[in-house]
Amino acid sequence: MISVKQIARRGYQAEIRALEYVKHPFLLLLRLYFGYAFMSAGLGKLLNVETHTGFFRDWGIPLPTLSVYAAGTTETVCGFLLLVGFASRIITIPLIATMLVAYLTAHTEQLYALWDNTPLFFKAPPFPYLFTCLVVLLFGPGYLSIDGIIKWVLERRKRQSQATGGDAQTCHASADRPVSVG
Repeated sequence: MISVKQIARRGYQAEIRALEYVKHPFLLLLRLYFGYAFMSAGLGKLLNVETHTGFFRDWGIPLPTLSVYAAGTTETVCGFLLLVGFASRIITIPLIATMLVAYLTAHTEQLYALWDNTPLFFKAPPFPYLFTCLVVLLFGPGYLSIDGIIKWVLERRKRQSQATGGDAQTCHASADRPVSVG
């Protein structure tokens, strides 16, 4: 007879397996949506520098024109890299910094609401972007990304190298040299 403990354990293990399959498409959707949104916002800044310089000046950001170019370039380039999933954990760091600056300058009321009126903090425009960057920073971009493909290739090479008894450098070096048959 199967005990309740065994049923619970099997159910939990099945849930974990199912969620593992859902994790990678979920990370892909997050990256595609927010990567595109970052790119659009960055291009908007770069294509309308004068307008955004005025906004940055009103928010008290030092060197507003330079800051518009820096934020626009960061959002455009890092947004594209987030979208395709390349260097994902690294590029989330400048995006997180950009979102924190947005909270500190354009959304100060919502930032201070974190301690008094928490829902207001979570409703602020930078929050979903900040949260997405934190998710990708902590959990990676998933298998459905350039980073995922690179990881798969490197692990495959490592397994092949271990199967042949050599190390990865020996295997790689021998692949570069022509082989003489004979």
